[in-house]
Amino acid sequence: MMQSRRTARGAASSRTMVANPGAVHAGAGHWTFTEMRPQDLRQVLAIERSSFANPWSSALFLQELRIPFSRILVVRPAGGADEPIVGYLCRWFVADEIHVLNVAVHLAHRGRGIGTLLVGEALREAKRRRADAVTLEVRRSNEAGRRLYASFGFHEVGVRRNYYGCGEDALIMRLALPRG
Repeated sequence: MMQSRRTARGAASSRTMVANPGAVHAGAGHWTFTEMRPQDLRQVLAIERSSFANPWSSALFLQELRIPFSRILVVRPAGGADEPIVGYLCRWFVADEIHVLNVAVHLAHRGRGIGTLLVGEALREAKRRRADAVTLEVRRSNEAGRRLYASFGFHEVGVRRNYYGCGEDALIMRLALPRG
């Protein structure tokens, strides 16, 4: 299986992503993006369990790795595959859209722009794939997530009532991408 790899920092090239200093907290550093591998599961699960009241199971992550249209992007400090994973984003490529299923950042790395980097990388990928739009669901109570997505131009387009159980709704957000 071919592994994609991109590094955040410096000038843009086919292998490098620019981390916008205005959008990323100072000290964000250098970051490497790779597709999740089965050996990454332990670290991803630790982030998942510390981030969500109803976390995905290991079986669900492994299932996502087997689905042809599903990809899980992980981010770690630049320096090699031995560096710890600090965040991830799971997305599906369906028809002409990308659907983001799950985003999480390690508690110790929150507030440093890692979520911004992950969403930004997913949007660059959407443009490379010539997707028409990116969609996602976000908890109504997740103010930080809603602000993050809105900063990229996502708009609320609907509500899924009691989507998360316990009475909490999901807001459906969508970003239309220009054709070019």
